[in-house]
Amino acid sequence: MAVEPKRNLVVILSDEHSPKALGCAGHPFVHTPNLDALAARGTRFTAASTPSPICVPARAALATGRELHAMGRYHDNADPYDGAVRSWHHALREAGHEVTSIGKLHFRGLPGDDHGFTEEIVPMHVVDGKGDLLALIRDETAPPRKGAQKMRAAAGPGESDYTRYDRDIAARAEEWLRARAGRTPDRPWCLFVSLVTPHFPLTAPPEHFRRYPPGVVGMPKLYARDQRPRHPFTDDYAATIPYDSHVRDEADVQRMMAGYYGLVSFMDEQVGRILGCLDECGLGGSTRVLYASDHGDSVGARGLWGKSVMYEESVGIPMILAGEGVAAGATCATPVGLTDVFATVVDAVGCAEAPPPCSASLFDIARGAAPDRLVLSEYHASGSREAAFMLREGACKYIRYATYPPQLFDLAADPEELTDLAKDPSSAMLIARMEVLLRERLGTDPAEVDARVKARQAAILAANGGREAVLARGDLPFSPPPGVEAAWS
Repeated sequence: MAVEPKRNLVVILSDEHSPKALGCAGHPFVHTPNLDALAARGTRFTAASTPSPICVPARAALATGRELHAMGRYHDNADPYDGAVRSWHHALREAGHEVTSIGKLHFRGLPGDDHGFTEEIVPMHVVDGKGDLLALIRDETAPPRKGAQKMRAAAGPGESDYTRYDRDIAARAEEWLRARAGRTPDRPWCLFVSLVTPHFPLTAPPEHFRRYPPGVVGMPKLYARDQRPRHPFTDDYAATIPYDSHVRDEADVQRMMAGYYGLVSFMDEQVGRILGCLDECGLGGSTRVLYASDHGDSVGARGLWGKSVMYEESVGIPMILAGEGVAAGATCATPVGLTDVFATVVDAVGCAEAPPPCSASLFDIARGAAPDRLVLSEYHASGSREAAFMLREGACKYIRYATYPPQLFDLAADPEELTDLAKDPSSAMLIARMEVLLRERLGTDPAEVDARVKARQAAILAANGGREAVLARGDLPFSPPPGVEAAWS
């Protein structure tokens, strides 16, 4: 492993940014000039995945550098990170580095919890320290979630609690950076800025919403009902989280798309504010930048909205690393994920902490280390009746469910995932190989992991009064930012 010159690091995380919704990724119309500029002076990882395509588990894995099955907890939005598993925040703070978070964390956030940061500024945690308890009901009795109609109705130009929150996050990040201008700290610092857009509600500031009229956005891939591929897992998701059920016509679809892409451009604007402040404060040369998202969004593809499935729009994430020692204008096709943030952070700032086994430094990977590595994602949360696992090796993507038929895609030949190769008898040997690799990674049968997770979820459900008590608590379409009351339905 190459020895990195030690530098400050800014980690910027967005929420629900599809890896395809970037100009530098070749998107035909999305406006992301600031992220495109970051990619132009750094390396973009084109095969990056989330450890789980939903907020709370993804953020727990990012913090700890560990996969969900290995931790045995943090599987869903009702099992939030509580600081019990060591994080890179803990490691940096104990080594004397300043490590500050600004914005959304989605941890448990109860009094006495120590997430490891030196300071948490305007943190957004799960509601009541409990989060989405309805996610614990995963069998055929799971009630349809109530956010679908609200998401359609909210799509349009305007401001939301989330856009106001992100403006505040960016402003506080600017002030934090200005306070460090001209200082020479004993050790490099790390600033974690976590924005909440483009997560729904799909209400985008007018100047960004208006960039995306119907003639620009068109219609999503495979949206027509006779085009949508069918699989039991996505059928379960669409029945429990029926975002598309309240869509009335193409105008609704295009308005929702305009809201999403408008929020991507708004989020890019906030990233630009933060990066611009780095340079204005004279910190650009001594600070590296890592950008990623916690997971993606289907944005109507295949009739799906939101995350929670293993197609690339949802499980894939954008990831860009820039600064000293990073090749400019480069791309890296080695599979990577949010668990690699742990090793990357300690490498960047010079912390001696050894990262967890599945975490590797993006500095080394960008230089060509471990080109054949495997990356795993797993899903055990709302909208699923059984576990889903995605194992990626190069362009080969294997999706395994506890009992449902597997899926297999060649992302080099078929980047839009239009052809499921698992249905082809000639893929039998490749599927067998990927199955062996998956079981080695999990250390057991996938169905055993599914059973263990469901046992933990049943215990959490019982501790919260059981099914009827959780149903009576109500549904919360999205977590409110600090100072905003939760809107139950």
